[in-house]
Amino acid sequence: MTHPRRTVLAAALGAAAAAATASAASAGGAPSEKRFVKRRLKAMSLEEKVGQLFTVYAYGRTADTSDPADVAKNQEIHGVDNAEELIAAYKVGGIIYFAWSNNVADPAQITGLSNGLQAASTADGEPLLIATDQEHGLVVRITAPATQLPGAMALGATHDPTAAYEAAVISGTELRAMGLNVNFAPDADVNVNPANPVIGVRSFGSDAEHVAGFAAAQVEGYQARGDLAATVKHFPGHGDTEDDSHTDLPQIDHTYEEWQEVDAPPFRAAIDAGVGAIMSAHIQFPALDPTLTPATLSKPILTGLLREELGYDGVIVTDSLAMEGVREGYGDDRIPVLALQAGIDMLLMPVDLDLAYNAVLAAVAAGELTEQRIDQSVTRILGLKYRLGLYDDPYADPDAVAGIVGTAAHLEAAQSLSDRTTTLVTNDGTLPIPTDGGSLLVTGWGETTTNLLTAEFTKRGFTPARVVTGIAPTRAQIDAAVAAANGKGFIVVSTNGVAANPTQVDLVKALAATGVPVVALGVRNPYDIAHLTDDVNAYLATYSYAADGLESAVAVVLGHLAPQGRLPVDIPRADDPQSVLFGFGHGLPYE
Repeated sequence: MTHPRRTVLAAALGAAAAAATASAASAGGAPSEKRFVKRRLKAMSLEEKVGQLFTVYAYGRTADTSDPADVAKNQEIHGVDNAEELIAAYKVGGIIYFAWSNNVADPAQITGLSNGLQAASTADGEPLLIATDQEHGLVVRITAPATQLPGAMALGATHDPTAAYEAAVISGTELRAMGLNVNFAPDADVNVNPANPVIGVRSFGSDAEHVAGFAAAQVEGYQARGDLAATVKHFPGHGDTEDDSHTDLPQIDHTYEEWQEVDAPPFRAAIDAGVGAIMSAHIQFPALDPTLTPATLSKPILTGLLREELGYDGVIVTDSLAMEGVREGYGDDRIPVLALQAGIDMLLMPVDLDLAYNAVLAAVAAGELTEQRIDQSVTRILGLKYRLGLYDDPYADPDAVAGIVGTAAHLEAAQSLSDRTTTLVTNDGTLPIPTDGGSLLVTGWGETTTNLLTAEFTKRGFTPARVVTGIAPTRAQIDAAVAAANGKGFIVVSTNGVAANPTQVDLVKALAATGVPVVALGVRNPYDIAHLTDDVNAYLATYSYAADGLESAVAVVLGHLAPQGRLPVDIPRADDPQSVLFGFGHGLPYE
């Protein structure tokens, strides 16, 4: 029997080879990209060129939505009823999808929306870049029935970049089937700071070369077919922050030499892999720009380092311009102008599109920006659209989507990948729990998480009790969990961020005091064990609270699956962060 993972990979590689052959066969009769883009650019007005710089969102499940709630929101933010009117007014270069903007109900709807947007844009303009953030793991915009795959750190725990490639092939194939052509993934940050509040499991790990290999593999996987662009983020590196750039302006204090050693390798590897776009970070990096200008607005960082030192000449896109990390100290009318001056090509989600659009036009009129500078960015954007084949055919096939998105082969491959990620960090012999291990308590963080864990144990013959305690357990919740543990054979407790929520430690200590063996699952960042070493009999890192990851973890707990994952990060001691408790590559087997 052919293994489903191999089948998926072989099919994707076959499609990529066919696409490359077709492209080569037609190259002789088609104009070169340079000539094609130059001709398109020459026919555009300045206003149309400026519109191409923006990628924005619009509410609605269709391009021409008349839903009153969507219309009201679109009027509030853009002064138009729907995406069709937005495209007609501004000739934007791209659209980004979110669940909260009512764009991603199901694959058929997403495909219809994508095609409607492309029809509106190509009626008298350029095809659209249609994007989303489908990192998998913690950051997922399109949920089931689209295939849900392990996130970056979970994949990093396999220590096999092929796993990352295979996941990206599946994800990229499904995204393109629904009409998307840009994925703002993978994350190329090296998570060397366990307290990082915004990256964490979005990173492949804490070792620069490890992250570089996985980031390059995902770029190659996403782009294997040639019709979707990957986007590595967040340049120049967001892995050593303790602030969230959504709400603050973080600062990274690495030296230039440390940046070269720690932060730069994944971006170099992605560039070597031919990445379609690179996203900037809203961070200060004094060693790279002593003026403390956020990287998104920093010419020394974007032009000096990314363009000149690393030699990247592709599209540079901002992170969302609605984030406080870039707005702190800058007006919304100045941000797009400064970003373009710094070297940005694509302006993502300005707070006020009309203000930003007219600010760029005004800057050209005043001589603060030249039309030549606008042309440079539009040339890169149109060139990307050309290479993705959007001028030949920007549409998705609505009749094909059901046979591509969330297929049985993709789902089986995703679970197989997930089964390779669960990491057994500590075990005093308690695991695996025997099938006749008696009654069980499932408790800890997360209503959905504990529900899923309970369901998985139930499928395997247990009848668990369940007590949800939340992110910061109260004394009453702790007492309820302790009471429920009475007479049980084992306790399985899920944890999430205990360093920031120490009453989770109180919960685990109280459970340990019952004398019932305690198995802890760190269902997000793997660092929780540093605070729990004296109180648990076993600890597993799942890197995720997604269903597939929890299914794999339960299978490991019961011995139905051998633990295969190894830590992709160092876990420092809680009382001495400079000392390593469990090192990169650590992972226990079953004897």
